[in-house]
Amino acid sequence: MSLPVVLLESVSRTFEGTQPVHALRSVDLAIYEGEYVAVTGPSGSGKSTLLNVLGLLDEPTSGSYLLDGVDVRAAVDSERTALRGRKIGFVFQAFHLLRHRTVIENVMTALLYNGFPRKERRTAAQTALARVGMGHRMEQTPDTLSGGERQRVAIARAIVAEPSLLLADEPTGNLDTKTSESVLEAFDDLRRDGLTLIVVTHDATVGAHAERQVEMLDGILTELETST
Repeated sequence: MSLPVVLLESVSRTFEGTQPVHALRSVDLAIYEGEYVAVTGPSGSGKSTLLNVLGLLDEPTSGSYLLDGVDVRAAVDSERTALRGRKIGFVFQAFHLLRHRTVIENVMTALLYNGFPRKERRTAAQTALARVGMGHRMEQTPDTLSGGERQRVAIARAIVAEPSLLLADEPTGNLDTKTSESVLEAFDDLRRDGLTLIVVTHDATVGAHAERQVEMLDGILTELETST
């Protein structure tokens, strides 16, 4: 079997203080290429801390993290930043689109600082938008789009550099049920294309789209089920 895209072994994260907070407690997790994993759990369970560790936005207090076989704990800050830019795409609850830029310009912004050839940026953005069903709205501005369309543009921006891993934090939190379904369909399509996805959510409907579900509770991760 190939190496996992994500491999956490005994990862803990403690926030020091008068009363230390043990946000992650000896977490083990292996995620392979093409897997779609939902991380569920109540508020304060450690989901966001896990996402920040996976996204190289925070460092574990102890344990090891291999991303595509690279030991990220051994990397210096500049190396971690470069890894994050090359290997990881992020989708958040808020869309974070530039209002006065067109859809395609918003997607191209993700390629400005990772060494992507300038002449190829527009073509890459067009391809990413087509993958999420937004190729027909490339020259529109975000203010003319629905919430679901804005989130699909945000997904296109996250995948335009062809990352190894897509991390989504409550990606349907600002959307109604019908609109959420269109975003989840976009995730389903990306998974069928072979992209590795981790979605953090408190919504059971979102979790049900994933082939694996894990739960965070008091910093402890538990495997819930595996789809067949």
